[in-house]
Amino acid sequence: MTEDTTDRAAQGSGELKRVMGPKLLLLFIVGDILGTGVYALTGDVAAEVGGAAWAPFLVAFVVAGLTAFSYLELVTKYPAAGGAATFVHKAFGIHFLTFLVAFAVICSGITSASTASSAFAGFLRDGLLADWDAGSTPLLIVALGFMTLIALINLRGVGESVKANVVLTLVELSGLLMIIFIGLYAVTQGNADFSRVVVFESPSDKNTFFAVTTATALAFFAMIGFEDSVNMAEETKNPSRDFPRMMLTGLGLAAVIYTLVSITAVALVPVGKLVGGEQSALTQVVEVGAPGLPFDRIFPWIGMFAVANTALINMLMASRLIYGMAKQEVLPPVLGKVHAGRQTPWVAIIFTTLIAFGLISYVSLDSESPIVALLGGTTALLLLCVFVVVNIAVLTLRKDRVGHKHFVTPSALPILGAVTSAFLVGPWARSPEQQQQYEIAGMLLLLGVILWVITWFINRAVYSKRTYMRDPEHLEE
Repeated sequence: MTEDTTDRAAQGSGELKRVMGPKLLLLFIVGDILGTGVYALTGDVAAEVGGAAWAPFLVAFVVAGLTAFSYLELVTKYPAAGGAATFVHKAFGIHFLTFLVAFAVICSGITSASTASSAFAGFLRDGLLADWDAGSTPLLIVALGFMTLIALINLRGVGESVKANVVLTLVELSGLLMIIFIGLYAVTQGNADFSRVVVFESPSDKNTFFAVTTATALAFFAMIGFEDSVNMAEETKNPSRDFPRMMLTGLGLAAVIYTLVSITAVALVPVGKLVGGEQSALTQVVEVGAPGLPFDRIFPWIGMFAVANTALINMLMASRLIYGMAKQEVLPPVLGKVHAGRQTPWVAIIFTTLIAFGLISYVSLDSESPIVALLGGTTALLLLCVFVVVNIAVLTLRKDRVGHKHFVTPSALPILGAVTSAFLVGPWARSPEQQQQYEIAGMLLLLGVILWVITWFINRAVYSKRTYMRDPEHLEE
């Protein structure tokens, strides 16, 4: 399935222009990682472990780093290929497994965008100083309206360049650096209590190990994004040289920023207020850390921009993958229709948007768990399943030799990556309220399987009709 796509691309317009050097690649990776995760989930992570909110982010960094080494071997070994589905297909050649991996990636993009839409509504509430309770109708309306706007932009056609991504990354980064600098300012004013950052508290009386595990499964959502950079391999000047350094550097920078932000948040705002406050967690941090400055009015708008960028990128990715799979006759052909004027995959865009509508409404109306935490955790769950398969694929593909030098990760790392990712997939890594993540992920994958079966019957009927029309005996009749 995915190999055909690569072949058609090669036969069409030739190779892509290699424009990305190490600096642009680093900014692309950092920009892909930063965004909704830390902006929206810092308070929810603190709710699981108390003041030690920084620990789950560091553990998530280690787990993500293990899988990053596997991606580095694959992307430098097959620099013309991109994405987990391609690597899995090369390793196992099982079309249904390839489909499940590809559809899981699509669903992770939709759940990530849905998380961003809920976070957007929260930041808008903070910016307008509105009195909207979590899960209230106004927040739901704003979240659905935001997804509609994303769909309209997607339908119109968005030509994003690497340079535009740099600008978006700098804006996202500015909001996080604002938090860190406000923390330093609060220290000079004597307003920070760093004794809280070593206080471990679990509301459900879990032991330290399982409480950190639960929080890590949630914090992992903040570390994802590095895997998307493999799709830029054909546009990187020297992927074999640049990817290992830049991907690991990007993950490291994100981990440092997330750790400093989480430490600052807990040092400035008591955990109880950080979790259950009327404002978003980081908005409270800005307000408390610099009460005499207008940063608390500025930050929500930066937060909205950061999560909006995340939503747009993920919905673009999801709709294009749906379109591509429909063109490859893996999903119903109607999903591959292109708008005559805008030349955008309008049916795929509407389809993914409707799924996002359903997710946001379902979680808002039928769940007692925080919306952002539930959808963000579902995103992490889907990608952790993909990472398990990718780590196994690395070892399977060791027998495949290529004619150029490439990065080779120590064999122990993919094994550890598969084991740790699989461990974080288990029910022990989620609180009772978060068990609903399995239900959401299962429904999404079931939808994909149903569409796959429908497509199989359509393809079989079309093939039978074509065979019948080519039958000489039929033609004689």
